[in-house]
Amino acid sequence: MLEENGTVKVRSLSGGVNQRGVRDFNERLLLSMIQRYDAKPGSELAKLAGLSPQTVSVILRKLENDGLIVKGEPVRGKVGKPYTPVALAPDGVFSIGLKIGRRSATLLLMDFTGVVLKQVNLTYRYPAPREIFQFLKEGLDTLIAGLEPRTVERIVGIGIAAPHEIWNWHELLGAPAEDFESWKRVDIVKEIAKFSDLPVSIVNDATAACRAEHVFGRGKEYRDYAYFFVGTFVGGGIVLNHSVYEGHRGNAGAFGPLRSVGPDGTDQALLDTASIFILEEKLSSMGIDPERLWHRPQDWSEVAEYVGPWAEQVGRELAKAGVSACAVVDFEAIFIDGAFPPDVRKIIVQAAQRHLDELDTRGIIRPAIEKGSIGENARTIGAASGPIFNGYFLDTNVGLGDG
Repeated sequence: MLEENGTVKVRSLSGGVNQRGVRDFNERLLLSMIQRYDAKPGSELAKLAGLSPQTVSVILRKLENDGLIVKGEPVRGKVGKPYTPVALAPDGVFSIGLKIGRRSATLLLMDFTGVVLKQVNLTYRYPAPREIFQFLKEGLDTLIAGLEPRTVERIVGIGIAAPHEIWNWHELLGAPAEDFESWKRVDIVKEIAKFSDLPVSIVNDATAACRAEHVFGRGKEYRDYAYFFVGTFVGGGIVLNHSVYEGHRGNAGAFGPLRSVGPDGTDQALLDTASIFILEEKLSSMGIDPERLWHRPQDWSEVAEYVGPWAEQVGRELAKAGVSACAVVDFEAIFIDGAFPPDVRKIIVQAAQRHLDELDTRGIIRPAIEKGSIGENARTIGAASGPIFNGYFLDTNVGLGDG
């Protein structure tokens, strides 16, 4: 439930709907290692986990019987016996992800390895509860239609990525305050229970995007980093010691309020200088319908003359914000992703790298500025990973070894 004080409640899940339930710690540990390092033989997993080969063998046999892992082809090395790597079974577990955005909603079905199998989208001027729940209800029917019964039985839950205090954004979105006010009274879990018995988990949308990058993208390459996601409003997430840090109220990495100085010397918030709504306003002022920014597949080439200056500004502001973040935490890297086409992301990242060279970085160790690898779907994929983590993985990479 999204509460008035901004707290994001995350419901504890029990894992597979029709499976054995929550896996024990060692099973989660091995599944997490396989997910992080891809296919590995049991002998290597035993060394990484600090478990005996016999214990690992027993656990892997159970996981295989449960349909959660599959054996690969035997690999013959230069010396010794051939070894058989094991990998996650793509059809071992499935999950539903819903992103409630300020301009659009996305619903998808994802397999155990993070591959999106089906997806439906909805665009709107602003998110109204009734419209969102109707979209979810009808979208679930669309996603499940045609699936084999075994696949449906292995859908473990619905993960939802929603903005922090969504009801506070009505002015910037140009929406009636009373429509947004209704979100304060909405119990998302209860509303979904009216038409689905799947377990539900809720996470901040930008934190969900960060999780997607960390689990399925390039986030595995770094121990500590700040992650910026440029949506209608910019937000982000934090990874510390190989783990996504949500904060005690689920809102860590809320970079939007970070202060910056505008070209005219005025004090500004990052969300007012590095968000897509700025580009929307520019297009509207030129008589161009900004809804084209949210069409699928995304193609912003027709408004490139407006996208270029906006992307340059976003890159400059994210470079400043990255330096500020590194002054607090010694981040190795700054990741940048967002709800825009890959070519626009490239422009923004290059601009940020260039502007970082011009900034005063005394007192900090210069971070790498990296391009996110998930893209517009990051928030929805991160949401879908929630039910899977709750039942099958460790929600941390600490202790998983160095690979």
